[in-house]
Amino acid sequence: MFFKKQIPIGIDIGSSYIKTARLAPSKEGMELTLFDYIALPHGAIVDGIIEDRGIVTSALEEMLAKNKIKSTEAILSVAGHSSVIIKRVTMPTMKEEELVNSIRFEAEQYIPFDINDVNIDFQILGESAEESGQMDVVLIAVKKNVIKDYVEAVENAGATPIIVDIAHFAVSNIFEYNYGNPEKECIALVNIGGNSTNLNIIKNDMPLFTRDTPIGGNVHTEAIMNEFSVTVEDAERLKKGQSVEGVPPENVSFAIISSSEEIYSDIQRSMDFFRSSVSDEDISRVVLSGGVALTKGFADTMAERLGMPVEVLDVFKNITLSEKLDGNMVRELAPMGAVAMGLALRRPGDR
Repeated sequence: MFFKKQIPIGIDIGSSYIKTARLAPSKEGMELTLFDYIALPHGAIVDGIIEDRGIVTSALEEMLAKNKIKSTEAILSVAGHSSVIIKRVTMPTMKEEELVNSIRFEAEQYIPFDINDVNIDFQILGESAEESGQMDVVLIAVKKNVIKDYVEAVENAGATPIIVDIAHFAVSNIFEYNYGNPEKECIALVNIGGNSTNLNIIKNDMPLFTRDTPIGGNVHTEAIMNEFSVTVEDAERLKKGQSVEGVPPENVSFAIISSSEEIYSDIQRSMDFFRSSVSDEDISRVVLSGGVALTKGFADTMAERLGMPVEVLDVFKNITLSEKLDGNMVRELAPMGAVAMGLALRRPGDR
């Protein structure tokens, strides 16, 4: 008897929503066969840290049941400036197996956490262009307790985690699958969720600079709440363009535009730091994803403020959509699912 190999799902547990996606091989390449999301209550997750694991598990259980998924392998992601460190460093050239044996010692000088409290991974980028006998390496360190909380929340919902990735790299995965490798072009991948912004500046498929900051679409929610004295739930409805009695839509747009300045300034500071301290590479464009990318006019205003082209990530350039899915819903919310879809591209054994 032959058993069909299980295709894992990508699960992106964000501060405002849990998103899931599954990508299956097809004649055209990859086909999206699952895409869904469910809202999380305000405060369930803060800066990438699960504050209420029971709520997260219950929400995921509900979504898996809705999609009739009883048992599945899952690929997760983590992010958050207080629990995840991603550093590009230069170290003596050595083979990968040698670095595996010495990674804890090498990482200790770069990681601002107790080395015993983190899980460490790395990716060798290649020989250093600046120093002979040296190589460039991306070091990743994630607090063990953060990974444990995410893994247990998913396990308790009935899924089996097989890979824990980083949100920045998941966005990079889905970008590269759809756009290929734009040679010699330095691109800023910016994923903005509810209370975080993930920035990954890449060139030739390689990360040059990554940064997490604790600012996101919740600044819009708070601005609307303060301006119109409405609840969190009503503020979220207004952000989506839905009507709430007594609140003029044009005033909502003004509140969103005004509060967006905080996000634009934060991204500008990160890019200025990259240019002054990391590389003099000229960033050619921004590719935007995350829930904030759905905000009307946000990308256009961002382009004006940053002085460079900004486009919303098209996750369906090279991916087809299953006829079983609600095509209108999926295409409308696609930028919000960039991390989940990037995770869904991963397979066991990938580096």
